[in-house]
Amino acid sequence: MIHVKRQKNERLSSGILIPVLLTGIVLYLLFAGVGSVAGSTRTEQLEVLTQAVRRATVQCYAIEGRYPPSVEYLEEHYGLSIDREKYHVFYSGWASNIMPEITIIPAGEGEITWQ
Repeated sequence: MIHVKRQKNERLSSGILIPVLLTGIVLYLLFAGVGSVAGSTRTEQLEVLTQAVRRATVQCYAIEGRYPPSVEYLEEHYGLSIDREKYHVFYSGWASNIMPEITIIPAGEGEITWQ
């Protein structure tokens, strides 16, 4: 009789262990997938913002015959909208007839210090 009880306990343990392991694996894969989607979404948002700033810059040049003096000018006159808490936009133009350099960096990546 003791031998029979022992077999039932071993079956019960393996019967619970397999579903718990499978649930853990499924949860791990789910969270890994969500993290991957979030990373690709951030990259896509950065690309869309970069294209929007460049498009507004070129549109300003086409309409006014000069490149805009700043990103703030584009926001004010061309409806460009930038989430300043998410992105740092560096706009460097030194002549009104030469395309300025536009660099956009996500705000959460590294610390930006000015000296």
